[in-house]
Amino acid sequence: MAFSLEELNNLDINDIKNIGTAPGIVKTFLVVALCVIVATAGYFLVTTPKVEELKKVEKEELSLKIVFDEKAAKAANLDAYKQQLDEMRQSFGALLRQLPNKTEIETLLTDISQTGISSGLEIGLFKPEGLIPKDFYAEYPIKLKVTGRYHQLAQFVSGVAALPRIVTLQNIEIEPADKEGGVKLSMEVTAVTYQYLDETELEVQ
Repeated sequence: MAFSLEELNNLDINDIKNIGTAPGIVKTFLVVALCVIVATAGYFLVTTPKVEELKKVEKEELSLKIVFDEKAAKAANLDAYKQQLDEMRQSFGALLRQLPNKTEIETLLTDISQTGISSGLEIGLFKPEGLIPKDFYAEYPIKLKVTGRYHQLAQFVSGVAALPRIVTLQNIEIEPADKEGGVKLSMEVTAVTYQYLDETELEVQ
């Protein structure tokens, strides 16, 4: 339907009051205006909040998908994780068995001393320092001062490393045994072994 400018210019406010008897141009204009108002109000009051809500839901969906993928990957590898945990427990148990208990410390001290003697070293100092508690274990340092040739020192270090119990050599200092020269060397070292502390011993700390 086409409308002339003349008809639009001739619109009278009284025509709106008498909408039922108003000219067709007035009715059409009011219908179009009403549709525009309703559409605009609907967009701002209904559509815009829904769009924002949709964006929020999409973000949550993406976040949940990432979490799901992570959990699905873990579930798929659950058997491998269990196997790895069992292997770690076995390894940890094997390491714990290498830590001497309270009754084995004396035997280990004897083993270290015998290793020095069998290497041909002269033992000038052999001084156990006593237990130093840590977390679930305690360190047991032994200060040593031995004298011998280079290959004898190397044999001693190798012999200590071969002991069935864990022993580390720390603070190693080597110097000529005789200031005037000679083939003998003097070595000061701290041999540290470790003792596993059971629950009773941990409570005493």
